[in-house]
Amino acid sequence: MSTPSDQSPPQRPDREADDTLHPAHVYANQRDWENYFRAVDRSKPRDTLLLALSKFDEDGTPRHGARHAVDLGAGEGRDTAELLRRSWRVTAIDAHPKSADLIRTRADLPPDAALTIVQAAMEDAEIPECDLLNCSFTLPFCLPGRFESLWHRIALAIRPGGRFAGQLFGDRDTWAPIPDRTHHTVQQARALLGRAGLVPELFREDESDAADAEGHAKHWHVFHIVARKV
Repeated sequence: MSTPSDQSPPQRPDREADDTLHPAHVYANQRDWENYFRAVDRSKPRDTLLLALSKFDEDGTPRHGARHAVDLGAGEGRDTAELLRRSWRVTAIDAHPKSADLIRTRADLPPDAALTIVQAAMEDAEIPECDLLNCSFTLPFCLPGRFESLWHRIALAIRPGGRFAGQLFGDRDTWAPIPDRTHHTVQQARALLGRAGLVPELFREDESDAADAEGHAKHWHVFHIVARKV
């Protein structure tokens, strides 16, 4: 299992003086996240989440009641909504102030949703104990100097028999040189899982050239992961 880093976290640069927002190939705190939320509105839940949920279905009904998921970097709430529709309790965490409103106003939320929403950066958020830690395309936006600490807290939060579902970005991805992004080699990605006591049920490395959600061309190098805590 990884241990918290002793490094002082690098500071994200201040937003430009004109408060201009940009696409994803600049610092994350300058990204036009609201445009991203609009671009992915009505998108389907991530495949990694759906695979993890199918694995839980194979496990059978839990003995401790409704399962609890943490959706880290919940964004506009596509994964959160899917979990709630399946009667999970969900803690949705996102740093953007618009995220909570977008989730609460989704037309596909069940009326009796067991939902807790937390506005916090992933580097600072308290991560409660959970059966599933879902972080679809979230972790690459963690500050590099704080990734080890975050990963340590993620590993501690997942109960034995629980799962991690999400993505890591590889070292050949277009965004790898951006100073506030965290990228890994395939060996590093697999080592992270091992240190956390996570056994892969899916570890798929994808590399392709395609536009991002906002239409900007990039080279993708992504590890899609579902892993079970032993």
